[in-house]
Amino acid sequence: MPEEVGAQGDGDTGTPGRPGVGVRLTSLGLIVLTVLCGITLVLGFVNKDRCTGPQFDKWGRSQPDFDERRYRDVCYSDIQTLWIGRDIDRHVFPYVHGKLTDDGQPVGGVVEYPVLTGVFIWASALFAHTDADFLLYSALLLAPFGLATAWLLGRMSGWRALLWAIGTPLILYAFHNWELPVVLCATAAFYVVHHGWGSRGAERPLLTRATVAAVLLGLGFAFKVYPAIFALPLMLYVLTGGRDGAEFGGRRGPDWRGALRVAGVALGTAVAVNVPFMVAGFEGWRASFTFQLLRKADITTNSIWFWGFRPDSDPDNVPVQELIGVLSPLLMLLSFVAACAVGWVRYQKEGTYPWVPVSAAMLCGFLLLHKVHSPQYTLWLIPMFVLLRVRWGWIVAYLAADLAMGIGIFRWYYEIFYGKHGGIFDGLSAQAVMVGVWGRAALLIGLFFAFLTTRETFRDRLTV
Repeated sequence: MPEEVGAQGDGDTGTPGRPGVGVRLTSLGLIVLTVLCGITLVLGFVNKDRCTGPQFDKWGRSQPDFDERRYRDVCYSDIQTLWIGRDIDRHVFPYVHGKLTDDGQPVGGVVEYPVLTGVFIWASALFAHTDADFLLYSALLLAPFGLATAWLLGRMSGWRALLWAIGTPLILYAFHNWELPVVLCATAAFYVVHHGWGSRGAERPLLTRATVAAVLLGLGFAFKVYPAIFALPLMLYVLTGGRDGAEFGGRRGPDWRGALRVAGVALGTAVAVNVPFMVAGFEGWRASFTFQLLRKADITTNSIWFWGFRPDSDPDNVPVQELIGVLSPLLMLLSFVAACAVGWVRYQKEGTYPWVPVSAAMLCGFLLLHKVHSPQYTLWLIPMFVLLRVRWGWIVAYLAADLAMGIGIFRWYYEIFYGKHGGIFDGLSAQAVMVGVWGRAALLIGLFFAFLTTRETFRDRLTV
């Protein structure tokens, strides 16, 4: 049963400088939450497993009609699809002997993801002989990360963590790609800063907690890059003395040394993980990043860039693609600066730098402005809905737009490749894609500002 730790309701914002306090779960509540998350993960696996078998060809590819039914039946997953084409089926250790071909395709064990995800993929395939095996073993290794995320969110924000544990995104995307480890890294970074660990919990010095969080953010970079952007607001949180500016640990603020330590640890962790691969096979290591840099905004990227520049955004239109290649990172960086600046204004008024709200806003900028916006990236955003008190209308609207995209995009691909029509004005699935693309874009703009003005749903385990 839940244990009340404050009288404020879910809509209460608390006193200035402090978040409103909701409900903390007991051990039984956390167990229930985690079990519910496990059931959702099983449903997610069953959904993707519909694409496997019942027969397999000599390469271990599901038959018959795999290419057609993965779109028609909306059971597509990158995990199953990439069994063939990245040497995963040949159990080649990633990066070391790899490269990009002249036409930009990865070979020799290169996968288009950072190194920890590449090693995770290789380990998941070690005992697999078919794409069905690979999906199953991947799911078994991924599931604990999803369960741990539910547990941490439940510890911080109580039953609001059901947004993660039983939400449609977890069914659609838990085993679509390899997102769960990186989401856990980001969530754990927030957790250790505000709850600490062990018997001392958040009574540990802020710089100690922030240093561990920086390690987690560096590991997140080595999984899927995006948590690294949270190091900047964490630096500002340490610089300004943490909660209420009272956690300088005997130092005089501002704590420039602590802020630089956070940056150095996050960067050092990312470098330390990557260096062995750089030494073992630099060309193969570099190829994973080069592949993403060379990727063009096309019909598979689902971003505002492809649809906003239509009809001039065809992949062979080099000037437009080069323009997108400049505008996308530039505007992302500007959105990061803007979020941090607004956070600084809040700090001056309230006394605490809002690093979690700023991180959430930066993530919105990343999702909106990156040239690739894959459906499974929604999993990155859900913890922010749990940890921050955004209005439920934002959440429901985003989940609806995501559902339209998550289902519509594959049905539309089926219409394009196997149906009788596939034009953007033909049929419900194409229109669902437009709802997904532009609905998510509009909501991310709104959420950017909503996150920056909201407060956390959790309370630090610390009295200052």
